[in-house]
Amino acid sequence: MARRPLPRILNSGSAQIARSREIARTAADSATDVLHPLITISRGLRKLAATARAKWAATPKERRGPTLFLVAACVLVVALVPYGPLLALVAVMGAAAWQGRERPVVKTGPDDAEIARLKGLYEALVPYLSLPEDPEPLFAHGGDWSAAFADHAFDDDGRLTRLRISYPPYFTDGEPAARARIEHLLHAKSGRGREYLFDWDEEGNRLTMRVLPALPTTIAAQRFVTVPGETVLGFTDADAVQRTVPVRASDGTEDAPAVVWRTGPRSTEPHLLAVGQPGSGTTSLLRSIALQALPHGDVLIVEGSGTGEYACLVGRDGVLAVECGLSGALTSLEWAAHETERRLIAANRARQAGRPAPEDTRRPLWIVLDRPSVLGHLAAADGRPDPQDLLQVPLRHGRAAQVTVVVAEQFDSVEALGETVRSHTRARIVLGPASPEQIAAVLGAAPHTTPVPDVPPGRGYARLGAGPVLRLQVPATPDPYDDATSEAHRRAVLELLPERRTATAPGIETIEAVDTAPGPAPAPDLDADTAPTRRKEPSPTPLPAPVAAES
Repeated sequence: MARRPLPRILNSGSAQIARSREIARTAADSATDVLHPLITISRGLRKLAATARAKWAATPKERRGPTLFLVAACVLVVALVPYGPLLALVAVMGAAAWQGRERPVVKTGPDDAEIARLKGLYEALVPYLSLPEDPEPLFAHGGDWSAAFADHAFDDDGRLTRLRISYPPYFTDGEPAARARIEHLLHAKSGRGREYLFDWDEEGNRLTMRVLPALPTTIAAQRFVTVPGETVLGFTDADAVQRTVPVRASDGTEDAPAVVWRTGPRSTEPHLLAVGQPGSGTTSLLRSIALQALPHGDVLIVEGSGTGEYACLVGRDGVLAVECGLSGALTSLEWAAHETERRLIAANRARQAGRPAPEDTRRPLWIVLDRPSVLGHLAAADGRPDPQDLLQVPLRHGRAAQVTVVVAEQFDSVEALGETVRSHTRARIVLGPASPEQIAAVLGAAPHTTPVPDVPPGRGYARLGAGPVLRLQVPATPDPYDDATSEAHRRAVLELLPERRTATAPGIETIEAVDTAPGPAPAPDLDADTAPTRRKEPSPTPLPAPVAAES
C-alpha cells in the first residue's frame, strides 16, 4: 500500500511552533535588557525591606517606641529641608540598586563531582591507613572524608591539584616502602601524567600533596652570573634553593632559581656523574659545563660515542683536545693523570718552601668524558687498558690539584662504570624518563615527586652529595653544527665559544677547524709541559667514524 503524505497543516506545524518559540525567547530577552534597571532596583528594595523587618523584629519592645520616634523625626527633617524628599528618593534608589546588583557566585566548597572524587580517594586509602583494633578509626569504609581531608583544590578539569591528608599516628610513615605505597595510590587516583610533590610531616601526622608546575624550557646557554669555581647545572623550583641568578629567557629577563655546583679545593663534591636515556640531554649538559668552564680553566674532552657532538669546541682557546678515538682517548687521559701528579708535586714543594702554589697548578683543569663504556668495550676487544683506569688519579687527587672530572653515561651501560668512578662522583644527575628505582639507584635517594613518562630534553633530577633531590632543567645547549638546531640556540652557543687558537711555536700549531666542517681533535703531547698540541700535518683528515665502525 502506498504511503500517503501528511496534511500540510501537520507537516508545517512543528516549524511554526519552533519559530514562535524563537520569537518569544527573543522578545523576553529584549524585555529583560530594557527592564534590567527596574528589576535590579526592585530586587534591592525587597532586600532593604527584609533587612528593615529583621532589624525591627530584633529590637526589644521597650526600645521600639524611641526608635520609631527617631525615625519619624528624621523623616520630618528630610521633608522640611529644601530638595530633601528628592535627595532621599535618590539615596534610597541608589541603595536599592547597590543591594540588588548581580554578584558573582563564590564557591565555598567542592561540587558533587569533586565530592565523589574525594570519597573515592578516601575509600581507597582505608586499607592502608586503618587497623581493625582502632576503636575510633580515622579511615573507615563509609566514614566521614572531611575529617581526614583538608585544604583541597581542583583544576578546571576536576582533578586534584592540592590535598592535605591527616593520617593516624600508628601509620609507619618512617618506612620508605609504606610511603611509596601511599604516594603511588595518590598518584594513580589523582591523575597520571602530572608531577606531584609529597611533603610528609611526621610530627603532625599530615601529608601534603600538590601538583608541581613544569619547569621552564625557555632558558638557553648564556653567561651566568657566577664566580670562578661555580657552575650552573640547571634550574629548579623556587622554594627548593635559596639562590637565584638573572637569566635571559625567550619571554624576557628574570631571576631563576639555579642549581649551582661548586668545585675546587674546598668542594665536597669535586666530580660529577650524569646518567640518562638516549636523547635525554646528557651531552647538552656536558657541553654547557664545558662552555662555563672555558673562561677560567682548560677543558679536555673525550667522546666515546664518536658522533662529533663536541666538534664546535675543536681548536678553541682553552680546549686542550677533543678526542673521539680509542688511541687519542688513552693518550689524553694518560697525560691528564701525569698532569695531576705534576700539579700535586709542584704544589707540595711550594708549600714546603713557604711559597704560594705555582700559577699553572691553580688554573682549573676539566676532564669531560662522554660514554666511557664504549671506549672500554673497544679497549677490551683490542687488548688495551680501560680508559676508566686512567681516571683513578684525577678522581682521587683531583680536588687538591684543581682537576675536575665530569662523566656522562646511559642507563644501559651504568654497570660498566668502574668502582672508582662510582665512589668519587658525589654530584649526581639523572636526565630523561626514569623510574623511581632507577633514580634512587643513581642518586642514592628517591625523589619526593612522581616522575612523569614524557619529559623534554634536559629535564631530570640532581643531587649534590648528601643534599636533597632537586628537580632540574638543563639550559638548552645544542650542537650549533646540527641542522635541527634553531637559529636562536645556535647563535647563543656560538657567542659563548672562545676564539680559535693561533700557532704557538714553529712546527707546532693547533687545529684550525672550519665552523661548517670541523677537523679532528688534537692529540696530547706527553713530552711537552704545556697543554696537549698536535703536530702540523700536510692536510686535514675527516672526523673519525663512529665507534661501532672502529671496532
